[in-house]
Amino acid sequence: MKPTATLVNTGRGGVVDEAALLTALHDGSLHSAGLDVMTNEPRTDPSDPLFAEPHLVVLPHVGSATEATRAAMVELAARNIEAVLDGERAPTPVPGTPGRTDLP
Repeated sequence: MKPTATLVNTGRGGVVDEAALLTALHDGSLHSAGLDVMTNEPRTDPSDPLFAEPHLVVLPHVGSATEATRAAMVELAARNIEAVLDGERAPTPVPGTPGRTDLP
């Protein structure tokens, strides 16, 4: 990328080498960056060098946060909870988790 470019990542955290990104921002080979996703989330350490970089905007993974998307996520979560409470397998279980059939 040229030194006047801004890198934006809304895809997956591992797509961007964060150490290389910080180096590029510090040495001026990249102007700025915006990250909605990071390699390790959630990031909560206030001393994280990503948070101190003035040419970097970091969002808490909200790129898909349209009202319709969030409403659909709530609906899906509610359907999963209802199924489990009814003694059924969740429609979209976390991979590797057993179904809950031991509930009254």
